Amino acid sequence: MPHAEPSGLPHRPLTAVLFGLSGCLVDFGARLRLQSSMQPTAEQALATPGALDTLHHLRQRGIPCAWLEQLSPAQARHLSASLPEWIHPAPNACNPWPAPDACWQALMALKVKGLDGCVLVSGEPHLLQSGLNAGLWTIGLASCGSLCGMTPSEWQALDQQERELKRGKATMQLFGLGVHSVIDHLGDLNTCLADIELRRLKGEKP
Repeated sequence: MPHAEPSGLPHRPLTAVLFGLSGCLVDFGARLRLQSSMQPTAEQALATPGALDTLHHLRQRGIPCAWLEQLSPAQARHLSASLPEWIHPAPNACNPWPAPDACWQALMALKVKGLDGCVLVSGEPHLLQSGLNAGLWTIGLASCGSLCGMTPSEWQALDQQERELKRGKATMQLFGLGVHSVIDHLGDLNTCLADIELRRLKGEKP
């Protein structure tokens, strides 16, 4: 496990951030999971709102990242084409989600020495449960992921009330899993990560 940091620091930097691929970094509504034999469409392979800015910010801070996926290697390769080359897929785990193995193997591949300060971000309940089982901080995505299950264009076509109803239902489901925070999509992630750093500074653990 990492050594404790000296007291008096204004924050406790995160150790690593893991992301789901489909329903998080790309494939806004995780629709490819419903079409497991299909190749990703151009819309599904687009980075989700805030994804590229988030990855750039973490890269600048020197925080290692990886993505996890249980679609076929070919589908994952097509989906991830819009992402920076430096963020790599996690190794395939023997046990599927929600077993914790995938998260642990991802962190080992990043050469992370312990779980302290490691975060998983996803819109997929099974992957979030994997992160909880692994002992990570977890951040659920309400509108981006399979719980709402909509493409960006479908989501934008909803009126405000319809979006709030779907977002609220997904948020309740995610908190019901036991996740530590819920945000709309990755555009809200930097503020949420800063909050987790503050919670860690106060001594809170996942």
